Amino acid sequence: MSEKSESGGAVAATVTHLGIAVAKAVGGVVSGSGAMFSEAAHSVADAVAELLPPSSPGPGARPAGEGRPPRYGPERRVRALLASVAAFAGGAVFAFSDGVRTLVQGEEPGDPTLSYAVLAVALLLEGRSLLGARRRTKAVPPERAAAPIGLVLAAGGLLGARLTGSGVYDGVASLLIGALLAAVALELGRSHARYLTGSPLPAGMRAEVREELLTVPHIEGVLELTTLVRGPDEVMVAAKVDFHDLASARQVAAACEDAEDQLRERFPEIRHVYLDPTPGPTPGPTPGLGPGRTGPVRTGPAGP
Repeated sequence: MSEKSESGGAVAATVTHLGIAVAKAVGGVVSGSGAMFSEAAHSVADAVAELLPPSSPGPGARPAGEGRPPRYGPERRVRALLASVAAFAGGAVFAFSDGVRTLVQGEEPGDPTLSYAVLAVALLLEGRSLLGARRRTKAVPPERAAAPIGLVLAAGGLLGARLTGSGVYDGVASLLIGALLAAVALELGRSHARYLTGSPLPAGMRAEVREELLTVPHIEGVLELTTLVRGPDEVMVAAKVDFHDLASARQVAAACEDAEDQLRERFPEIRHVYLDPTPGPTPGPTPGLGPGRTGPVRTGPAGP
């Protein structure tokens, strides 16, 4: 996906979240539900997180090249960290305060029909977004996973208030939404900090990367594999690769291109692939046969 497409998708998602936030606020006014206002703050935080996705270089960023290393990586990570954590922490404070206010002062419940409709539409949109993120990156960002949970909590608060006539359920729902937003802010801070310092791929995925490299023609072995996770969909792979002894320079170059294409197709989060052609170890001499002689290799059972 091109940077322009990613940027357009982020803007569309931001507008969608802001529209949902307005709809939730209107539903909160009609129903008198504090949990709906808390969910409106949740959608605003989601909109901010979409504006600063941790994998995009940001507006006006120039691609790295000779004499221009990718220094913008840590800088954009810090900006995303500050903005997203502040947005979710602010939403948590708002939800906590609204929940406390509802429990202390009470609230006058209104008609929840509009709120139910807004929550149903929002749940449909968030569910589709969640499945799309799962298919693209195999790992769901915490803010995406939290979105449907917040909607279910708000719906539970509305239903409890409707059935009992008490605003306690709505107040408790606001407090739970606040705790959810606080947990997202904490997890975002931890994940961004991990991306700043860098970390390898999990062992299972490293094994899959090695396995994929070995399927490329002319590659006989992967002598050393290094991976670096710089974001949820920004992974670097570097490997020392043993090519077939009779492979020409043209074939080696083509194999490197094929390896990069196969890795990116199987793992869309891999953005950079660097392969270093390195001869593998040669068999050592067999004792008693002299230097450079390995002797026959016995594969069957020993004779008498």
